[in-house]
Amino acid sequence: MKKVKDTLKKMGEKSNSGIKKAGLELAKEKMTKEGYGMVGDHSAVKVCLWTKHSIRGDRGCWKEKFYGISSAGCCQMTPSLFHCENKCLHCWRDLTYTFNKSIENPDDPKKILDGIVAVRKDLLMGFKGREGIDMKKFEEALEPKLYTLSLSGEPTLYPRLGEMFAEIRKRGAVSFLVTNGLNPEVIRNLSTLPTQITVSTNAPNEKLFLKWHRSTKKEAWNVFNETLDVIRGLGRAPSGIPSEEGKVRRVIRLTLVDKGKEGKFKDMTNMTEENVGEYCDLIRKAEPDFVHVKGYKSVGYARPRMGYDNQPWFEAVKEYALKIEKKLEDYEVAAEDERCCVVMLKRKGGIDLKIDKV
Repeated sequence: MKKVKDTLKKMGEKSNSGIKKAGLELAKEKMTKEGYGMVGDHSAVKVCLWTKHSIRGDRGCWKEKFYGISSAGCCQMTPSLFHCENKCLHCWRDLTYTFNKSIENPDDPKKILDGIVAVRKDLLMGFKGREGIDMKKFEEALEPKLYTLSLSGEPTLYPRLGEMFAEIRKRGAVSFLVTNGLNPEVIRNLSTLPTQITVSTNAPNEKLFLKWHRSTKKEAWNVFNETLDVIRGLGRAPSGIPSEEGKVRRVIRLTLVDKGKEGKFKDMTNMTEENVGEYCDLIRKAEPDFVHVKGYKSVGYARPRMGYDNQPWFEAVKEYALKIEKKLEDYEVAAEDERCCVVMLKRKGGIDLKIDKV
C-alpha cells in the first residue's frame, strides 16, 4: 500500500481513478521486471521459455511438434493485459489488477502489433552473440510467424479483435486465439477469424465451473455452453465471412489438475472418473477439430493456490486422454509430448495437424 501511496503522490492523484492508475503503474513496473514488454495502454508481450530453448538450439514446444510452426517464431502476446472475467484457480498470472469489462478506448491493432514486434526484438537482443545460439532461429524469432493471444487476460474483451486477426493475416502470419468462452457474441461476430480458436474447458460441470473459475460473469456456465454452440457452428457454415478468412481450426483444451497436499485449494481436482463422461458431453457439443489434454503446472501466482503435488504426471494425463478417446468414437490420439505434458486427440478423417496456410 505504501508503494501505491508514493506513486499517487508522484502523480498528484487522490481520486479512486487515481488509485487505479497508480496500482496499474505498479503492476506494469512489476511485470516489466518479470520479463513482460509493455505496449500501449493494455497490451504486452513476453518471450516464451520454448522460444528461448529453440534459439539456443534445443527443440521447441508441442505446438512446433504438432503443428509444424517454429517455436522461435511464436509470439506470445495479449491485447488485454489486465482484463478478464475470471480469477481461475490454476492461473499463473497476477490477478490483483483484473478488470472484467471490455476495454474502453482500445489501441489501434496495427500499432499494437508493430509495438509487439519492436518490443519483442528488444527482449530478444540479449541472445545475440551468445555462445551456442542458433542464428537461423534467432532471425526467425525477430519476425513472428505465429501470434498466440494467450499471455494474460481475456482477448475477446479487446473490441478490435477481428481487425487484429486481419492485420496478422496481412503479415503472412498465423494467429491463435485462446479464450475462456465467456463472450460468444464476440466470436460469432468476428469480422475476420483467427487461424485457430482454443476454448479453455477446465471444469466439466456447473458446480465445479463456478468454484474453479470464480467468474464475475452472470450465468457464466450457460454463457460458456453457448460458446461451444458457436464453435460447432464455425465448423459448418460461417455465415457472412469470405471463404478464405472463414476457415478456422477449433480446439477444446483441458488443463488437468490432480489432488495434492499443499496450497489453499490442494483438494480441488478436475480429473475424476465421473468427469470423463462430462468432458465428453462438452466435446460432443462443440465438435472441435482437436482436443488438447494438458497437465497443470504449478508456476507463477498459481503456486499458493495449487502446489506441485497438484501436477499430474504425463502417464496420468495420457491415461485420462485414452479414457476420453474410448468414449468418443469420432476421435483418436494423434500426437503427444511428454516434455510439455500434453496429448492431442484429433477428429477421425478431419483436417491435418500441420498448418501450411495462414
